[in-house]
Amino acid sequence: MKIGLVYANWAAPENAGEYAARAEALGFESLWTVEHVVVPKGYRSTYPYSRSGRMAGGSEDFPSPDPLIWLSFAAAATTRIRLATGILILPQRNPLVLAKEVATLDRLSGGRVTLGVGVGWLEEEFKALGVPFAGRGERTDEYVAAMRALWTQDLASFSGPTVSFQDVYLRPSPVQQPVPIVIGGHSERAAQRAGRIGAGFFPAGVQVDALPGLVASARTWAERSGRDPQALEVTMGAKPTPDSVAQVLAAGIDRLVLPAPPNPDDLETMASALGGLMG
Repeated sequence: MKIGLVYANWAAPENAGEYAARAEALGFESLWTVEHVVVPKGYRSTYPYSRSGRMAGGSEDFPSPDPLIWLSFAAAATTRIRLATGILILPQRNPLVLAKEVATLDRLSGGRVTLGVGVGWLEEEFKALGVPFAGRGERTDEYVAAMRALWTQDLASFSGPTVSFQDVYLRPSPVQQPVPIVIGGHSERAAQRAGRIGAGFFPAGVQVDALPGLVASARTWAERSGRDPQALEVTMGAKPTPDSVAQVLAAGIDRLVLPAPPNPDDLETMASALGGLMG
């Protein structure tokens, strides 16, 4: 079983390298980051992953480091652990700039990047960035295709409704051809997208009893799209309690990700508690 750690709302630079190195030494398979560029005060959009509809216990003012820059700190302190975004809000980004950033990190880390992406839910954030909220799902599909073209074609070209380029070089190329893209989301539409275009599916925040149905839908859409449904890797989060972990594992996932403890000294305690699941 692959066991990863999710780092949320934490940006202390003096601990980034230490945290990553300890996690790797203890056998954790991957590090996952979250993101928000900005959080508008008084937002009215409903946060879909809590009953309150609000993030971070209702707070709007909390640290949320840029995921790729944080992972670059982690990459410099490690050699094996995978570096993942879980998730990055793809339709807020310029796909060419993002493809360059991800390719650079993948090259510098020796091919360890997993790009987890989602469509986003915070409409006020899109407005602050000057990015349309409507049509974000369609743009996500198109941006995935455009980035894969940039990563895998020696002289890349792509043409779509929102992004188009002809005969461009993206250097450096990533080590991975292409960088694996994991589709995050809790909805049936996210499951369909994962099946159609994802290397993996991260149904964050769903109830455990809904997980098998979403995974089955993702695999069905993979088969319909002419892809190997069993090659779709499923990642799922859980609370760091024995009951929660057992429930999620029973759903037949490929990777379990747990919230990272605030203190790096607690990583060893967590690894010990996981026992035979590690590795």
